[in-house]
Amino acid sequence: MNPQGTEGVPSLSPARTRETTREDHLTHLMEQVVERDNMTQALYRVESNKGAPGIDGMETKSLLPFLKERWPEIKQQLLDGTYQPKPVRRVEIPKPDGGVRLLGIPTVLDRLIQQALSQILAIADKKIPSSRGNDKRLLCKK
Repeated sequence: MNPQGTEGVPSLSPARTRETTREDHLTHLMEQVVERDNMTQALYRVESNKGAPGIDGMETKSLLPFLKERWPEIKQQLLDGTYQPKPVRRVEIPKPDGGVRLLGIPTVLDRLIQQALSQILAIADKKIPSSRGNDKRLLCKK
């Protein structure tokens, strides 16, 4: 049923001309991840943390020269969704009680990408309104 006088009149509502899809959101997210400032900050964090080499044997000091040569290809793989992380290097850490703790060490490149993703997701998480509202009990320190 049309209200009288509105038939054939275009709507003035702010309806979108194109629905935003999940893929659009993911593409925008990955563009933020591979943005130069974000990657520079992630590189600084990975280099500062040092850490053991992964399965490929690359140390953190070798990451920047590697990126200067290979970044365009890696960036495109990330944007296309075709990037494949390398397997982690498994290390056994002895425990005081005599057992061992298994530790997985990713490659420095994968640590860089994880750090870059983490930085953007942390920002996105702060922008999402909480469903808990302003419950002061949740804000109190115990």
